[in-house]
Amino acid sequence: MKPFTYESPPTVDQALPLLRQGGWRGQETDNAARPLAGGTDLLTLMKADITAPARLVNVKRLDGLSAGISAEAGGLSLGALTTLAEIETSPLIQQPYAALAEAAAVAATPQLRNMATIGGNLLQRPRCWYFRNPHLACWLKGGDDCPAHDGENQLHALFGDSPCDAVHPSDLASVVHALEAEVHLRSAAGERTLPIGEFFAQPTNDRRTETTVRADELVLAVRLPPQPQGTRSIYLKAMDRKIWAFALVGVAAVLRVEGGRIAAARVTLSGVANVPWRAEAAERELLGATPSGALFASAAEAALHSAAPLAHNGYKVPLAKSLVRSALAALANGAPEVPIQSSGESG
Repeated sequence: MKPFTYESPPTVDQALPLLRQGGWRGQETDNAARPLAGGTDLLTLMKADITAPARLVNVKRLDGLSAGISAEAGGLSLGALTTLAEIETSPLIQQPYAALAEAAAVAATPQLRNMATIGGNLLQRPRCWYFRNPHLACWLKGGDDCPAHDGENQLHALFGDSPCDAVHPSDLASVVHALEAEVHLRSAAGERTLPIGEFFAQPTNDRRTETTVRADELVLAVRLPPQPQGTRSIYLKAMDRKIWAFALVGVAAVLRVEGGRIAAARVTLSGVANVPWRAEAAERELLGATPSGALFASAAEAALHSAAPLAHNGYKVPLAKSLVRSALAALANGAPEVPIQSSGESG
């Protein structure tokens, strides 16, 4: 690990100029500064010499940067320093936002869930073995190309038009995307709120990161809109071992059934792109339709219709279809007035 300075300012107003001086824009510069909260991803990157900020700015105890979950007229607000453990166990999350509690519970070991924050979780970098190798200059780290594209790509993307084939590692990211959250940010220039679909963005040549957060900005809070009565949500995750691994594929689904028909549907996939991947074609298939096994199979086909597997990750396509069907069936079966008609399919 390379030498760095450590700053622990007392307030957000004092922290922001320290970040602005760093000049970090998704690629390291000689004087880059990074905020440090739980550190579960950043410190790992530093120890492996993947990233080498010249300055760490401690944000864990800033006056003006909060932890905890609070009810608001417009839904819920999760302070950026709220831990995954708090999200998993909060009664404010359990029922109306059940998928978020489920995602937090399977995201990491108990020790990490007690340290990792919602802000850091959404901002974490890919676990791609090429990106995490300090001896390889992959495209995401400033290289000319993505070695995964024609290399070992078993865990890589099915979707996207970025030069990077890595996948976003966060379970919670796909859930807050499906819940149509907003992210509140602050810089020395002021505050702004981004819809979650604008917060996450595929990396480009000018911005080799998975979000549009600027170098001098801090995430202050994640805001979840209220969910109408009868809305249900779920997060399902397939892993290469029983627990506490990153998703091969994950599905966050939100469903509301009214009068025997689907009044609202949102489906977001994880583990298939370098950002949470909204399956809008599946949502169109579902809206206004009567829940059935055949409908859910059709929605799963629509969700993966435009997938473009690489040489070694084609298994993700049937896996994702199966998870989409299972998630939707579980949600619809939870609405007692809507019996599910079997399509005769299994798996």
